[in-house]
Amino acid sequence: MKFDTPTSTVLYSIEETIKAYRKLSQCNIANVVPNITVDQALILIILESNDKSQSEVADIVFKDYASMTRIVKLMIDKDYLIKSIDQKDKRKVKLEISKNGKKVIEKLNSVIKKNRQIALDSVSEEELKQLYTILNKITKNCQTHIK
Repeated sequence: MKFDTPTSTVLYSIEETIKAYRKLSQCNIANVVPNITVDQALILIILESNDKSQSEVADIVFKDYASMTRIVKLMIDKDYLIKSIDQKDKRKVKLEISKNGKKVIEKLNSVIKKNRQIALDSVSEEELKQLYTILNKITKNCQTHIK
C-alpha cells in the first residue's frame, strides 16, 4: 500500500479520530462542569478507581511528569484533588479526590457515557474487536522498536 502524504496514512486517521473525540468530549464536559478539561476529568476518573501515585497516573494518561505536576496544581487550586506525601514511600505523592472532585465525577458520569455512545454509534462489536486487535498490534510494533 502506497501513501503519498503523511495525512493519507492510517496513523494520521488515528490522530484525527483522537482529536475529534477529545473536542466532542471537551464540549460536552464544559456544558456540565465549565472549568474542567478532558485531561483533568480523566485524572479524576482514574483516581476514583485506582490508588495510584502522581507519577503512575501520569503514565496512565500519557503525560510527562512536568505536565502532570502543572495539571495537579490546577486541580488542587480548583479543589478537585488533595495532595499528600505517601506514608509508605516518602518520595511518592499521593493524590486523593476531594469532596468537590467527587461531585464533579458524579456530574461527568452521564456525559462520558453519552460521549462514548456518540463516538461509537453504528460501530459493531465485531468492528470494535477488530479495531482493538489492530491497535494493539500497532502499539506492540512501535514499542518493540523503541531504543
